[in-house]
Amino acid sequence: MKMRREKKLMDSESFKRGLKDGIPIGLGYFAVSFTFGIMAVSGGLTTWQAVLISLTNLTSAGQFAGIEIIAAAGSYWEMALTQLIINLRYCLMSFSLSQKMPGDAPRFHRYLVSFGITDEIFGISASQKGKVSPFYNYGTMCVAIPGWTLGTLVGAVSGNLLPSFMVSALSVAIYGMFLAVIIPPSKTNRAVLGVVLGAMAVSSLFAAVPVLKKVSSGFVIIITTVLVAGAAAYFCPVEDEKEDNYEP
Repeated sequence: MKMRREKKLMDSESFKRGLKDGIPIGLGYFAVSFTFGIMAVSGGLTTWQAVLISLTNLTSAGQFAGIEIIAAAGSYWEMALTQLIINLRYCLMSFSLSQKMPGDAPRFHRYLVSFGITDEIFGISASQKGKVSPFYNYGTMCVAIPGWTLGTLVGAVSGNLLPSFMVSALSVAIYGMFLAVIIPPSKTNRAVLGVVLGAMAVSSLFAAVPVLKKVSSGFVIIITTVLVAGAAAYFCPVEDEKEDNYEP
């Protein structure tokens, strides 16, 4: 009984710590998903369809790419392949975090934690010292998921109420976010700069060459991602680093 009480207390503390660490993530998600809500409604989705997507798919890049495919009346194959390629990194993150969880953690905890993994949640979880309780991730998820979903709801409702010129202006915000993500590392890492320029070059070819213009937007994303990422992995491989042992 004493051990159970201690474990419950530890899980409770981990959950509270996750809530605290997840607040900045939730606030950031609210701002980004606001733009997604506007774009989703502009693309023909209803408010509740947009909210449902955000509630069940925690992937900003995947959702924005999906909206473009839906708006362009793309095929299911395009959607499936695009989501697989864009979100494949979450599978690798799940494998990594599973090594951080206690060895006796039940599988259902691992499955639930993997559902809520995003780049930011993975970052704060992987940076924790020692083993990470699944309740820490639950705490971050309880802030991040509502932040992303509520931001989508507010954006979708605003898209229905605001004038069209204002909706168009706010829709540009997502591109500003992407620039903020890629510009800083491009200044210090030539490999990242090469990937950015390569992606721009390939995308420009598909937009300018008459034959390539016929390729749908979904397959353009797939081809560009595989081609540029594959070239970067071949010519600029990342050296393996020795990982520090986790604290017990």
